[in-house]
Amino acid sequence: MPFVAIEHPKCVKCTKSVYAAEERIAGGYKWHKMCFKCELCGKFLDSTNCAEHDKELYCKNCHGRKYGPKGYGFGGGAGCLSTDNGEHLSNVSYYHTKPQGASESRSMAMAPEGEGCPRCGGFVYMAEQMLAKGRSWHRECFKCATCTKRLDSVNCCEGSDKDIYCKVCYGKKFGPKGYGYGQGAGALQSDPAYNGDVSTSRAPIIDTSTTTIKAKAGEGCPRCGGVVFAAEQVLAKGSEWHRKCFKCKDCNKTLDSIIACDGPDKDVYCKTCYGKKWGPHGYGFACGSGFLQTDGLTDEQIAGSRPFYNPDTTSIKAEKGEGCPRCGGKVFAAEQQLAKGAMWHKICFNCATCHRPLDSTLACDGPDKEVYCRSCYGKYFGPKGFGYGHSPTLVSTKGESTMLFSEARPTSGNKSRNGNGCLRCGYEVYAAEQMISKNKSWHKRCFTCADCSKSLDSTSLNDGPDGDIHCRPCYAKHFGPKGCGFGMGAGVLSMA
Repeated sequence: MPFVAIEHPKCVKCTKSVYAAEERIAGGYKWHKMCFKCELCGKFLDSTNCAEHDKELYCKNCHGRKYGPKGYGFGGGAGCLSTDNGEHLSNVSYYHTKPQGASESRSMAMAPEGEGCPRCGGFVYMAEQMLAKGRSWHRECFKCATCTKRLDSVNCCEGSDKDIYCKVCYGKKFGPKGYGYGQGAGALQSDPAYNGDVSTSRAPIIDTSTTTIKAKAGEGCPRCGGVVFAAEQVLAKGSEWHRKCFKCKDCNKTLDSIIACDGPDKDVYCKTCYGKKWGPHGYGFACGSGFLQTDGLTDEQIAGSRPFYNPDTTSIKAEKGEGCPRCGGKVFAAEQQLAKGAMWHKICFNCATCHRPLDSTLACDGPDKEVYCRSCYGKYFGPKGFGYGHSPTLVSTKGESTMLFSEARPTSGNKSRNGNGCLRCGYEVYAAEQMISKNKSWHKRCFTCADCSKSLDSTSLNDGPDGDIHCRPCYAKHFGPKGCGFGMGAGVLSMA
């Protein structure tokens, strides 16, 4: 049977075969990936913005221009709100039917008086409606009457002249005038020429003194004597104060109900000044640097007011065998520490050698009826020799070295018989120090690489054909494949 080639579908645009790797489908037809673009604007398309019409592809905007409904209010986007068919985007020559020049204003149907847009008088349809003062405005006409800034429902202000303004222009034209009023620097003025009803004379000066209106004796503000009205009233110790006068008498700090302190002189103070003037004095009283002083006290008076503490624990002797084992003084409950049935002073409960303070977790009772820290206990009473205790106990009480095996291997003892011992040193291997490789037993200290003496474990162990054990780099160096690119590390990258 003769060979028949597989017939592939053809691209609608270039009529060449379309393969699966570059296939795009639209309207039941197949296209190349590079041919899958808009016929008018040449924009590359995908499944979300593609529109197919008579075996031609368009983006949604161009499809609306060419085949969508025309006229005001149809389509999506400014490109569709016209009679533009998109011919100027293709290679077909296009001629304007209107003479070139300034664009004319759009024709608009005028509404009856009082029913249309207040700005232009035309009919306002629902699609472009903006509401203000109960009337409908065109979106294009919904601007500030002064600065023509576009408005919305947030920044629109309706003026008394039945027009709309932005907030700044509204404040300039209709807001209160004078120093401190309005919004923005443009409103902080008194412009008499703006609306003709503002006087150019200086605003009257307001007397901010609280003593302008004097009160009867004993009824006004205790600080200034003026009448206190409800809007500025602050209460302290049954007296009414002006908010402006409610300050600390000494430092003039503004007060409130939390930090105000009523003094015995019928005045108010902040907490710091109150403590300095009326609080207790001397060493150890009050809180804060403002109180840590001794107004008018001499050094002798200060020293005499300090409590006396005698650190001597032997001032009160106990009966023999009942007091503190260290000093022999009487031990009271507030300072009691227990160790091996004996009661100790807290100040005496320290290591007999290094005098480190101890507690119930650190103390070790020695055979000499003293207490020690763990390090000193191990040094004096712990087992001696290689492999015992923590690092502080690996010493000899006589000063000689305890390193019996300089190479960390035994040099004496019984050799194992029949070759069952450690393959490195030949001595018997016990279960507590046993390491196994290929059913061979090793001492934990002998379980090292035969070349570099690196300590090994089950993850880094490699059994060599020579019956010894090696680390991975040394094993690869001796028994791994040789040549360029093999092995691990520069030592094996050779042609040996």
